[in-house]
Amino acid sequence: MTTPPAPRPRPHRPAWAGRNYTLLTAAAMVTGLGNSGALIAAAFAVLDAGGDGGDVGLVAAARTVPLVAFLLIGGALADRLPRHRVMVAANALNCASQSVFAVLVLTGEARLWQMAVLAALSGTGQAFFSPAAEGMLLSSVTAEQSARAFALFRMGTNGAQIGGAALGGALVAVAGPGWVLAVDAAAFAAAGALRTLLDVSHIAPRESGGGMLRDLREGWREFTGRPWLWTIVLQFSVVNAVVAAAEAVYGPLVSEEQLGGARPWGFALAAFGAGTVVGGLTMTRWRPRRLLLAGTLSVLPFALPSAALAVPLSAPALWAVMFVAGASVEVFGVSWMTALHQEIPEDKLSRVAAYDWMGSIAMVPLATALAGPAESAFGRSAALWGCSSLILLLTLAVLCVPDVRRLRRRQPAPVAEGMPATEPTAAPEKL
Repeated sequence: MTTPPAPRPRPHRPAWAGRNYTLLTAAAMVTGLGNSGALIAAAFAVLDAGGDGGDVGLVAAARTVPLVAFLLIGGALADRLPRHRVMVAANALNCASQSVFAVLVLTGEARLWQMAVLAALSGTGQAFFSPAAEGMLLSSVTAEQSARAFALFRMGTNGAQIGGAALGGALVAVAGPGWVLAVDAAAFAAAGALRTLLDVSHIAPRESGGGMLRDLREGWREFTGRPWLWTIVLQFSVVNAVVAAAEAVYGPLVSEEQLGGARPWGFALAAFGAGTVVGGLTMTRWRPRRLLLAGTLSVLPFALPSAALAVPLSAPALWAVMFVAGASVEVFGVSWMTALHQEIPEDKLSRVAAYDWMGSIAMVPLATALAGPAESAFGRSAALWGCSSLILLLTLAVLCVPDVRRLRRRQPAPVAEGMPATEPTAAPEKL
């Protein structure tokens, strides 16, 4: 008799990928798949209801305004209450708003004001969710494996968003936007269910009393007391804004008029997504000693897409530029998250994340709104060169900040043999 082959061992998750990290990554991928398609669906729902480009922008602005308005409150709340409860409540709000949106679209009853209100509710949910989610993620891994963990998390969420956008666009074409919105509502429900399973026993109880204003003041002192932190957030308040203007407004126009239509721009965005995957893989192996110096230097390639559109380069050359920019995004993103994990006390993570988020997105609506007038006043090429120049100048200015150049990755404390590496109760003390 022949001996039957031994069963293959089941793949195990890495020892450092604990319960919370695994649940957070899975839930983020689920919502990424649903949400990126829903953004496309919402735009087409407005158009199907008889709206025009201005109405699409109005609904998008209705989502962004409460997102900015409530971020600081969301951060303070997430540092005061168990973060997973804030996340689940925000997911429930998003699930409800997207469900109503889907029903209105599927029944043909959607009106512009209704879509704007539902978009505002969605933005409100995101404002409370994002600081809590970032604080929860940063507290879910050990210092030794934080860079690899953040790189893999970003790879998973970026991949889900790319796939969700592709699937959402196809489903909108086949079944209509209402079903894509329904899928997004189901994704929020599933992700919320996963997040109820998060374990927060390793996080020290919050101190009671003091009030919301005191919490916000403490977060502000933590934020402004670190020059590397507030200077980079200030830098990205402009960088994100001009990148959004270039990619949301100028990119499609250049592609339509000079590169042969929408398809080359779609390939350019796909190349950017592929670059993020390669950048994430790189950061699972590369551990730069000077975290913020490496991260800030990687911001310089962000200027390339605007310059490529200003020329404009041929479509293949544009794709190559977008690939490089996507890879550099991940080098910065992982370095930034690792620095926050290392330097910010655990009980203030969500408040700092809220100031980070607010600074990073506050100017995006203004920049996209001014993109058209800037093109009329200066010409498209000059406006794009202006975007590129701003990124370069601000990045070089940030490199002049001593703390940005000097902040180093700390070596984790050795773990005694036979002792497991547990999830941290707090981030290391600040310098």
